[in-house]
Amino acid sequence: MDQKHQIMGTSQILSKAELLNHWQGHRRLTRKVIEAFPGDQLFTFSVGGMRPFADLAKEMLAIAVPGLQGIVDRTESDYEESQPDIKTKAQLLLRWDEATPHIDALFDQIPEADFHVSFNLFGQYNFPIIQNILYFIDNEIHHRAQGYVYLRALGIQPPFFWER
Repeated sequence: MDQKHQIMGTSQILSKAELLNHWQGHRRLTRKVIEAFPGDQLFTFSVGGMRPFADLAKEMLAIAVPGLQGIVDRTESDYEESQPDIKTKAQLLLRWDEATPHIDALFDQIPEADFHVSFNLFGQYNFPIIQNILYFIDNEIHHRAQGYVYLRALGIQPPFFWER
């Protein structure tokens, strides 16, 4: 192994706990975005043909716990976004809050040594586990930004992005 790979293999930027805290910080901020929406606009308002923010939040829910469960169990189940039982802001916030401890528990079950092992997430995304987890975070940031656009279009000041 050359020197570059030896160094890369032994250095660490974030601990596993810090990565989880970073992700949960994003989830706390996304929750604030959900809270900022008027209930009637959360499920209906969109800009430029994009999905309403409730649908984006449902997607985030459909990815986080099921994705982590698949990683922990090493099962390549299909992605299932449909969550028709979430019809109100209160139901969405409740589901969001229920997912939080599950994310913590499942994340804790992934051995740090496995982060660079490939896993075919939802049978579609065959990448190292760390890349799948970073995808969960990136996807949330992307969709939360859409929520910021919606809130501004509705004349509502979104939460500051650094308040995680």
